[in-house]
Amino acid sequence: MRTIILGLAAAMLAGCVTTTAPANGGDPALERMLSGESVTQGAELDAALDDASEHPLGSSENPVRASMPEGQRAYLDRLRCADGSTPSYRRVGNFGVGVYGNIVDGYEVTCAGEDPKMVVMDMYHRGHVENRPVPGFTIAK
Repeated sequence: MRTIILGLAAAMLAGCVTTTAPANGGDPALERMLSGESVTQGAELDAALDDASEHPLGSSENPVRASMPEGQRAYLDRLRCADGSTPSYRRVGNFGVGVYGNIVDGYEVTCAGEDPKMVVMDMYHRGHVENRPVPGFTIAK
């Protein structure tokens, strides 16, 4: 019983300890991403967007920008196959750091009877809604 009480007291005291260091060690890039913002911003982002536009939307060189996971799903939900049907999709995983300095995700997007297409997405663009479809798809309004 005494061990339990001492353990509870230690846990309560540990909860009282404060620290001034951010939980992530103060990494500004991570701080921005955790708040839903791109690491690259302003004129630097404009230049990166211009460079990215030379590549197909949804590629590693030009990821679809979205606002957090909800924005990624909203974009994918608006994609349409050539026959007008809604494709299925699944998140494959994190593909590392993308062209805007943020972690990017890969999604397999599949239309019935076709091979899946990989769509790379960057979810750290707060408020951004992409209205262009990735190649091979149309997009619902």
